[in-house]
Amino acid sequence: MKKLIPFCCLYSIFAASYLKTNAQSMQNDIMAPKAKEIPKSLKKHKETRVDNYFWLNDRENPEVINYLNQENAYYADMTSHTKSLQENLYEEMKARIKEDDSSVPYFYNGYFYITRFETGQDYPIFSRKKASLSADEEILFNCNELAKGHAYFKLGGLSISPDNKFASFGVDMVGRRIYTIQIKNLETGEILSDKIENATGGSVWANDNNTIFYTKQDEVTLRADKVFRHKLNTETTADVLVFNETDDTFNVSISKEKSRKYIVIGSGSTLTTEYRILNSDNPDGEFVVFQPRVRGLEYSISHFEDSFYILTNKDKATNFKLMKTPENKTGKKNWVDLIPHRDDVLLEDIEIFKNYLVVEERSNGLNHIRIMPWNKEEEDYYLPFGSETYSAYTTTNIDFDTDILRYSYQSLATPSSVIDFNMKTKAKEILKEQQVLGGKFDKENYIEERVWATARDGVKVPISLIYRKGMNKNGKNPLLLYSYGSYGITMDTYFSSTRLSLLDRGFIYAIAHIRGGEDLGRQWYEDGKLLKKKNTFTDFIDCSKFVISEKYTSAEHLYAEGGSAGGLLMGVIINEAHELYNGVIAQVPFVDVITTMLDDSIPLTTGEYDEWGNPNNKKYYDYMLSYSPYDNVKAQNYPNMYVSTGLHDSQVQYWEPAKWVAKLRNLKTNNNLLFLDTNMDAGHGGASGRFEALKDLAKEFSFLLDLEKIKS
Repeated sequence: MKKLIPFCCLYSIFAASYLKTNAQSMQNDIMAPKAKEIPKSLKKHKETRVDNYFWLNDRENPEVINYLNQENAYYADMTSHTKSLQENLYEEMKARIKEDDSSVPYFYNGYFYITRFETGQDYPIFSRKKASLSADEEILFNCNELAKGHAYFKLGGLSISPDNKFASFGVDMVGRRIYTIQIKNLETGEILSDKIENATGGSVWANDNNTIFYTKQDEVTLRADKVFRHKLNTETTADVLVFNETDDTFNVSISKEKSRKYIVIGSGSTLTTEYRILNSDNPDGEFVVFQPRVRGLEYSISHFEDSFYILTNKDKATNFKLMKTPENKTGKKNWVDLIPHRDDVLLEDIEIFKNYLVVEERSNGLNHIRIMPWNKEEEDYYLPFGSETYSAYTTTNIDFDTDILRYSYQSLATPSSVIDFNMKTKAKEILKEQQVLGGKFDKENYIEERVWATARDGVKVPISLIYRKGMNKNGKNPLLLYSYGSYGITMDTYFSSTRLSLLDRGFIYAIAHIRGGEDLGRQWYEDGKLLKKKNTFTDFIDCSKFVISEKYTSAEHLYAEGGSAGGLLMGVIINEAHELYNGVIAQVPFVDVITTMLDDSIPLTTGEYDEWGNPNNKKYYDYMLSYSPYDNVKAQNYPNMYVSTGLHDSQVQYWEPAKWVAKLRNLKTNNNLLFLDTNMDAGHGGASGRFEALKDLAKEFSFLLDLEKIKS
């Protein structure tokens, strides 16, 4: 984060590469695709909705693919004048990234593990060194080689056997989060014949070095519902089913405790969790329920010595508390308080060490790291953080027997750092700070702020902002307001070197910490879901009005962005307050709420009833219908819009944004831009390569910058 280029001058640099005719007037010459209308009646609760674009739900229909290709061609034609700008943005963002980069090594079971990138390569190389960082490098996986010939590639779930001889790993070649698990002999380099299809990707090793446990998913809904046991060099058809989650609102996971003593099956829904444990030395034994599920009871477990430590909302602990129980008496009647519930502090996570308990907390919207010695004669303390626009969190802390805590720190203007902190001496060592290449970035050139907007019900909503020094609050600054606001996901402030391409062109970047996330505690989440979901949308609109009233920007220069459930947010605000925004970016947007939530064959649907409500219940049906973006598109003006999706998306199916754009194109009453850009090779996360992803970002930034050019 360089000398400010005046916004009005920026475009003169690229002017030669633009067409003389701007994008809005080009609409008169380039015909936008028009999806055919085939009315389909959808009946529920004695009511009928008519969906004219339901036919787009068929991925195998050549007409559907043809329509998506037409939209892609239209987007390419309409933005051809920004091609040079996109290329410049791509090269500019890429030039800030250290291409031959590597992670901070961490030590585990006799080896230092490293993830690194090489110059010009899109994918990581996973390697390790035995005992010492000066030892010869052993390459575990070179993903650049594995990705050759594939439009999409993702390696995940890498797990090393206790004797360090084998690695299990999952590969996704489509982007639909459907993995194939395989096993590599690290001594010979051989990939074993064991091949587990349709898995979630992750697996864990028992202590016998011969057994792995893994999760599989339903082939239709992609819900992780089964845990299997597999023995090396055996047919996968002989794998033993050790757990089957029959409640379709729950998903399962498999993990191993930091102590390595227990393998754990987790089973959870939005409101309820349940765990099963098995001694890692006895892989053929039976998993035992830790505490049977009770609707509304959430808990997570961490094993240390002869006890389990439980993070839970038991006893109406809305912001969670920490409890403890003997490892042979795990039922909740045996749990005792260790850190009590606090109304103003959210307990987010813990790290256990031999001499210290480390607690991650959140209060007043900011996260804190608390160091608590087990020795009660020593006082506990917090790590000091001076900013109000930062995020700090523990990272890779595998060993119990150490006084060193590894954590990460960053802010909107401060690149991410990995820090080793000695909890005994309080000395810290910055192991690595993210490099921003090019020699032009200086964090002192930027201002970070946290301000509070008043929502219509009187609640104060925080907004984090960053902009170049010298910005005048005259209402003429372009401002990009981002948010998510669902699932209790906190939108922590973070540093982005790519964001500099907007900031250095005069943009203000802001994050609205709206209800539906957990930014201000668990109640902040509870007040933004189910029958209170509309608080999420009105909070964002009220934050938008605030930045306008405070003259950070104006409606002519305000832009909004959100993805997935944040795309739902974008869909609602353009229906309800279109006049506040000049442009909107909606990434893989969840916009066809009712139809999706009534279709239990779609991945994630049944597991999300506790988030959105079950529309089979008319009370929830009516409420969801009242805000569902697709159902509420109307004949009115809409902002300029860039909508992106992936054909193989398993989280938000491509047809939701496709139908939404088709309906918007048919009903909107102005000539503002409307683009649908479908990645025909990827899923929910977009392109898989680190530099390919920059091309997607360059598209978004060029969309914003071009709109500002049009208005200048």
